[in-house]
Amino acid sequence: MKRKPFIIASIVIFAVSVSFSIAQQGFRNNRGFNFQTPNRNGVPEWAVDPEFKDDVFTFVRVRYSSYRRGNAWRTDYPDSDLNFSYRLQQLTSMKVDPDGLILDLTDPELFNYPFLYMIEPGGLSFNEDEVTALRKYLLNGGFLMVDDFWGENEWHNFYYEIKRVFPNREPIELPPEHPIFHAVYDLKEKPQIPSIGAAQWGRTQGITWERDDAREVHYKGIFDDKGRMMAIICHNTDLGDGWEREGEDPWYFREFSEKKAYPLGINIVFYAMTH
Repeated sequence: MKRKPFIIASIVIFAVSVSFSIAQQGFRNNRGFNFQTPNRNGVPEWAVDPEFKDDVFTFVRVRYSSYRRGNAWRTDYPDSDLNFSYRLQQLTSMKVDPDGLILDLTDPELFNYPFLYMIEPGGLSFNEDEVTALRKYLLNGGFLMVDDFWGENEWHNFYYEIKRVFPNREPIELPPEHPIFHAVYDLKEKPQIPSIGAAQWGRTQGITWERDDAREVHYKGIFDDKGRMMAIICHNTDLGDGWEREGEDPWYFREFSEKKAYPLGINIVFYAMTH
């Protein structure tokens, strides 16, 4: 019988209000990287009950290899991870680890965490051990969120790599009525979230894409034999920048962080943890 790697307490998540009522905190960017104790840079911290320290949600970022840029996996780190963890703790009833974690796909600890975040996979290059480990992780109940890659070339590279993991499974486009867009926050569209620079450049023209071959946003799912979504692929959009850069521009915060990046991120975590 297949071992179940995750023992997860029942989790009830709810939004404090239908629309965000959060104050912009002015969290800054952190350009120094200390992967053990990241500089919180103004992001509030909170204590985890020591009796239930293993029963909190931990935002786990995947460290992977890339042929194009070796450190692409750490894009937006640590601000996006810290900010999102804070908003998840603030806006839901979920108990959240304040720091998050970085793990390789081959780390045995991976199976203690049900949710993984992978960013900028346009230059992704899995080795065989990573392919095997990710397949095992997802088939045993884990969930992967893929974010922030743009255009056809980056899609083709990611598609090639994920097909090594699941040769017989196709990513399926999620329709706007899929529950993941309505799980906690009711989104009226499949949102496209640009980086802050692209958003500011395209503001007067209403341009939210980062290149001409990335005008249409895609959210695709990979499903197991029982229909459980194992991965969501967020292509031609950048939720991570919406989390990371929330304190830099009030307009960007209102239009993209508050209305799109945080609500969809919370929806994805809720859906992943309850299905």
